[in-house]
Amino acid sequence: MSRMSFLRNPTIIYDCSLKLKITSTVFVRSLSDASTDLKKILAEKLPKEQERIKEFRKQFGSTKVGEVTVDMMYGGMRGIKGLIWEPSVLDPEEGIRFRGKSIPECQKILPKAEGGDEPLPEGLFWLLITGDVPTKEQVQAISQEWACRSALPEHVTKALNNFPKTLHPMTQFSAAITLLNSESEFVKAYTKGVHKGKYWESTYEDTMNLIAKLPVVAATIYRNIYKGGKGVGSVDPCKDWSWNFSTMLGYDNPQFIELMRLYLTIHSDHEGGNVSAHTTHLVGSALSDAYLSFAAGMNGLAGPLHGLANQEVLIWLEKLRGELGDSPSDEKMKDFIWNTLKSGQVVPGYGHAVLRKTDPRYTCQREFALKHLPDDKLFKLVSQVYKVVPPILLETGKVKNPWPNVDAHSGVLLQYYGMKEMNYYTVLFGVSRALGVLSSLVWARGLGFPIERPKSLSSELLMRCVRA
Repeated sequence: MSRMSFLRNPTIIYDCSLKLKITSTVFVRSLSDASTDLKKILAEKLPKEQERIKEFRKQFGSTKVGEVTVDMMYGGMRGIKGLIWEPSVLDPEEGIRFRGKSIPECQKILPKAEGGDEPLPEGLFWLLITGDVPTKEQVQAISQEWACRSALPEHVTKALNNFPKTLHPMTQFSAAITLLNSESEFVKAYTKGVHKGKYWESTYEDTMNLIAKLPVVAATIYRNIYKGGKGVGSVDPCKDWSWNFSTMLGYDNPQFIELMRLYLTIHSDHEGGNVSAHTTHLVGSALSDAYLSFAAGMNGLAGPLHGLANQEVLIWLEKLRGELGDSPSDEKMKDFIWNTLKSGQVVPGYGHAVLRKTDPRYTCQREFALKHLPDDKLFKLVSQVYKVVPPILLETGKVKNPWPNVDAHSGVLLQYYGMKEMNYYTVLFGVSRALGVLSSLVWARGLGFPIERPKSLSSELLMRCVRA
């Protein structure tokens, strides 16, 4: 493993291998093994990919890849193929594939913490941004680098501590990310007139700095709102990203830390069309820096139809529990489900815009629960819902996908380990989502993607075009 990878901002940290205090106000790069230098690896990959795409466009640039219908235009552009997203693709049958690899494959091949069962998010980030499965040493290098970049500017810490406790956690999260724009390396480089071919380099620096700081931002919000303003403590450069995040939140249960490693991995990316991903991409296409772009994406994630879904699941489960108790019969549960549907409501956590089978993110969380909390009453209720709901939704004849998605399970696991504060769950989602959308942002700048500007029509003009 490398010695000290990167240091930034006036701070004192411990080198994991030398156990020496080091103070630095500049970047220090002394990698003993170049293969752990992620930025160097990207610099080698980008020209090859630029050339490959250039030749592809030259040969097939005028080839049509789909058709747009009137229903697609009025239906939120659902299903329109019009966006390049490198880190992941969503398959209707297999679910998400990170750089071509399924969740079960990632669980097998990505490095894990010593004695742990779940892949480290750092490993997934390496996979998302390079397309390569990382070694243990490469993952350790990322863990150390993020720890070294994690310090917050004083004005951001002050703002977080001055926010009223009644301000929603996601509002605080988005605001703090926007304030971090003061640290943008891209803004500095752009102001100096850097060549557009080098935009990706400063975007990469912003990405690494932002991902490193997000756990500190998120933990500060949690401690301020729910734990009486107790400080988050320091980041340990000898530990991984999830370990540091969990302990800053105030959770040192090894199982909770394992859950965070799983949670932060599986929520990281879901191709480019979802609101948080597409918004980050869209705002970034205007050459807004990573901080402003990601903050915009987080404002989208905060919406009830996106990142708040796991909260809606818990509210619905508590309502079911209140009416039927912890161990209802299947018949009583079926009646409750039918009453929910007949009242014009949906069963939260079931169905998906693209998936047509059980979300593999649901499945891996269920496997975690079966291993660590098989007798938990709420988990048993979720398992019963999993058995009862799909046949009912199929019977209605109106649902294309009756199977559970990721939100049907994640809140139950957090509740079990004591994180009861549902308003905060979307912040966890946001910390994870940074891995995917910021990986894509680096590639968007590296491939020179232009500003995004689809053509829009009025209803009148569309009607004229269709009828002509």
